[in-house]
Amino acid sequence: MIIVAGTLRLSADDLAAVRKDAEVVLTATRAETGCLVYAFAEDLLEPGLVRIYEEWESREDLARHGQSDHVKAWHQALKRVTVLGRDLKIVEVASTEPLA
Repeated sequence: MIIVAGTLRLSADDLAAVRKDAEVVLTATRAETGCLVYAFAEDLLEPGLVRIYEEWESREDLARHGQSDHVKAWHQALKRVTVLGRDLKIVEVASTEPLA
């Protein structure tokens, strides 16, 4: 499994301006082959901070996602606002188990 996790930081006003674009990329991505989890969460204590969490079955699925039209549209939407920070990391997981 591949995990992508991190943050995207915008001003609160800019986040509001791209919220509909975020909804489009979230909905389309969740329907993609290999997507297990795809979530954006606005931090309750830091306006404009978005926590991003993704789980993919494979690197190939993640790569295909990166070339999708909806991701390209999302990147274009982010060009309309000021991105104050972006920090995403890829984690390759060997195994998982339920937390007891």
